Amino acid sequence: MSAPKAGRSPVQLLVVGVVVILLVITGLGMYWSVQPKPFDVIENVTERAGSDAITGSGRESLSTISGDVYVSTALRVAETLMKKPGGFIKNDVLPPGILIDNMPNWEYGVLTELRDTVRSLRNEFSRSQSQSIESDFLKKADSDFAFRSDAWFLPSAEEMYRDGIKQLEGYLAALMNKDSNAGFFARADNLRAHLMVIEKRLGSYGQELAASVADAALVSTLAGKDSEMSDNPSASQADVGAPVVLERTPWTKVDDVFYQARGYSWALLHMMQAIEIEFRKVLEDKNAEVSMQQIIRELEKATVRKHSPMVLNGHGFGVLANHSLILASYIGRANAAIIDLRMLLERG
Repeated sequence: MSAPKAGRSPVQLLVVGVVVILLVITGLGMYWSVQPKPFDVIENVTERAGSDAITGSGRESLSTISGDVYVSTALRVAETLMKKPGGFIKNDVLPPGILIDNMPNWEYGVLTELRDTVRSLRNEFSRSQSQSIESDFLKKADSDFAFRSDAWFLPSAEEMYRDGIKQLEGYLAALMNKDSNAGFFARADNLRAHLMVIEKRLGSYGQELAASVADAALVSTLAGKDSEMSDNPSASQADVGAPVVLERTPWTKVDDVFYQARGYSWALLHMMQAIEIEFRKVLEDKNAEVSMQQIIRELEKATVRKHSPMVLNGHGFGVLANHSLILASYIGRANAAIIDLRMLLERG
């Protein structure tokens, strides 16, 4: 008769426990790193403001209350940062959040666009003229979202951003109630000022992405400098901006830049879809619908699912793709369309 088997030793149990913990952390990290799916801005506003908030369908949709689509979309973008799998993880100090690299950079890109949106809402869209009194809701929201993203204690970034969401909700409620202290003015000059901010963001991301190969001509083209020179033949390099930086992005930072640009593009896609609805009449008056549709089309391509588990950094027609250059090409075309749209708004 065989002797009974001895139980597992403490060392074996420890090894099994460590392996299980590592598998759980790895699985959670992979799950938390999945980019959230795009949402429908029309469905979003009807859920928040009711079915009467939108008339028409598709690209012919119109907002019945000026500003509700734009603010509702900004709210959904902000809530996505807080409520996606894992929540806001850029300021995490424990695993798996602290071990994740790509999603925190994606979050920072989204946050950058959200900050631009709220600031334009505060300084441009909500004010009828330069002497108008600014909204207290938007002033507080702007301050909340400007809070440092890596703060994790007293107060944490999540606390400040949640308060910013509450302020935006208060502003949206004031719009819906037609409060005299809340307004949204869909004018060409307001939109033009906001587009100038977006141009600079996309131009910067395009240059950083193209710097993955340190090709001077490519960096200049994807950053949009050639188009700026062609718009103003008399402009010198000094007039256009700083000289092209030829320093190559370190390979350890290539994925950081890539995911920040992806996050910014994801948030910008939804905000441009909201702008298309809010500024429908302005775009029609300026014959600018095609430019807006091109912007949205390029941003949609910039945010499609990436099947490769790594950000590849090939060169030319080599064996490996270069994801940074692919994204830079979409961002560059979107930026060119934004420049065209801004010029149409100026000249009409």
